[in-house]
Amino acid sequence: MAGFKTIGEVIDSELDGKVRNYVWRKTPSQATTAGLWFDTSMSPGKPEPQYYIGSILTSTLLRQSTDGGLYHGPNVSPSEKYLRRITTMANVTTALPMNSILCDYLMFYPFIDEGSTDEQFMINSTSLSRYTDGKGVQIMPVITNAGTGGQQFFVNYTNSDGVSGRISQTVTQNTSTAVGAIMGSNTAIVNASNPFIGLQSGDSGVRSIESVTMLGPDTGLFALVLVKPLVQTCFREVTVPYEKDFLVPTTDVVKIYDDAFLSFLTLPMGSLAATVLRGDIKVIWT
Repeated sequence: MAGFKTIGEVIDSELDGKVRNYVWRKTPSQATTAGLWFDTSMSPGKPEPQYYIGSILTSTLLRQSTDGGLYHGPNVSPSEKYLRRITTMANVTTALPMNSILCDYLMFYPFIDEGSTDEQFMINSTSLSRYTDGKGVQIMPVITNAGTGGQQFFVNYTNSDGVSGRISQTVTQNTSTAVGAIMGSNTAIVNASNPFIGLQSGDSGVRSIESVTMLGPDTGLFALVLVKPLVQTCFREVTVPYEKDFLVPTTDVVKIYDDAFLSFLTLPMGSLAATVLRGDIKVIWT
């Protein structure tokens, strides 16, 4: 079991007070589309939204201390922090049931222009500060200024082995106009229901993005975000909390790095506009 040799050590940490519960609440205003993934970090609530603002096409780090995200407490180094439990619930049925992925948001590249078919080169002025080897790190394309959709693009990136010049699968944009929608999530395309961009065959992670090429012009803007998926959970029934315990029965507690920016990707079955999403997270440390 990661970080702990036995369940008894987990219990001892809790009895020693090395445990905290933190409440979160999100109230999306966007009219999301059934079957298209959505990034809740851009929605109002607690924590406050972030909008992928940074220097054009330049790598920008995300941290709890500077950018927010789901609050998981102060740094605990040299101890290690782990996710013990998540509780989720919603106040209306419109978007339920709704799968969700809790991710550590690592870095983003803002203001990618859908109107340009020239190769757009990223400026890597900084590198990953968590999951620095890129193992398991994925790319998600997030709408920041909606266009018409339907165009295609691909990404040139460096993989988790440090090999540059890798080429992603070609992404066909959906036609969602919701800011925060994952534009590569597409119910009209076979095998395109994943929120993350497909990597070149044999690759399992990403260290950085080198460039983006649109294969046809559109009118919007988007950001490419590097995330590390941590755990899957769901919003199951209206006003009924869904609890996922990572100690019982799996003993699979997940490490949370100091200063990690945490947020949920969700897969709504309808519009999230005016829905209240809320819950809490429980963390423990060694």
